[in-house]
Amino acid sequence: MPTLRALADENIPFAREALGTVAAEVRRAPGSAVAPADVAGADVLWVRSVTPVSPGLLKGARRLRFVGSATAGTDHVDRAFLREQGIAFAHAPGSNAPSVADYVVAALLAVAARREEELRGKTAAIVGCGAVGSRVARRLGALGLRVLRNDPPRAEREAPAHHDFRPLAEALAEADVATLHTPLTESGPHPTRRLIGEDQLAALPAGAWLVDTARGGVVDGTALAAALEDGHLGAAVLDVWPAEPAPSPALVRAADVATPHIAGYAFDGKVRGTAMLYRALCDHLGVAPQWDAEDVLAAEDDAFQLDAPDASLGEVAWLDALARQMYDLRADDRRLRHAVAGGNAEERAAAFARLRRDYPRRRAFSRYRVAASEGSPAWREAVEEGLGVRLC
Repeated sequence: MPTLRALADENIPFAREALGTVAAEVRRAPGSAVAPADVAGADVLWVRSVTPVSPGLLKGARRLRFVGSATAGTDHVDRAFLREQGIAFAHAPGSNAPSVADYVVAALLAVAARREEELRGKTAAIVGCGAVGSRVARRLGALGLRVLRNDPPRAEREAPAHHDFRPLAEALAEADVATLHTPLTESGPHPTRRLIGEDQLAALPAGAWLVDTARGGVVDGTALAAALEDGHLGAAVLDVWPAEPAPSPALVRAADVATPHIAGYAFDGKVRGTAMLYRALCDHLGVAPQWDAEDVLAAEDDAFQLDAPDASLGEVAWLDALARQMYDLRADDRRLRHAVAGGNAEERAAAFARLRRDYPRRRAFSRYRVAASEGSPAWREAVEEGLGVRLC
């Protein structure tokens, strides 16, 4: 009989079911409210980015032997302290990469459709080419964009003959769209806090679009607001915010797409994040996994059949109409604008947290299919590789 005690953020899906196979007791709590007293009796702690895992939080956690974060980023975790204490750590890199890529594609299609512009032929600068950025690069390329990649750490690790990375200034200078996919780091040879500031925004061609699904701190908020106000920046898609979790109402109003840090919130990615933590914990304990995420993700095929949009539409409008059947981005945008329209910073932060906590279920685009006979044959790659939708 297992004797472990586990504590998990209440927003980690199926944490109780997974942890229940190895722990005698599984408690769940709001991630933003986890306190030292909650952790004191736990052997296992699972968190998300809203819980700073610090010496202060763990000061009384004498039993704790494993911390897992169901996130790709780890800037909320003091990993050096965990190592000093002999506490194992795992996270979920790449678990939300397809979800973020879905979001970026849907957002760019939404902006382009609203403006009646084409995406095909534009140039996109991908800043950060890890699990998310490399996937976004492939999908934007399939949509007909010319892709420039920027990632100094990877450029240094790879021989020049094996990569095509560009310096940041060079990539931005040619970009119609710049999309950010870096971690938030404070130190080291390539810190990313305020990586995109006044000079970098000025380097973008007039009218360029900026997409940030990385971390709000990667962009200088004051410089961003100024670039939008003076019209140099043509559009902004913001899922993360410099003042998160209480974004500036003025910046929310100025953004073309504004959402509450949910780009990676597709149900599939969340469940796979849980599975990654669960497998790491089972490895740590030396036990065989008994819970399978694929059992949860399986669904009836006919639930994911898409209706082909009007064949008379142009490419962007047609693809946007297809994307809207899978993900109602505009509803996310409306909810955030309403939530931060009034109130003080504390009230806005509480509303922001509620939007994330109560986020409706959204499925990965790869779960969906559409009849191969629909739409222009010239758009086949855009549908299959750009949107990620199966043709049947």
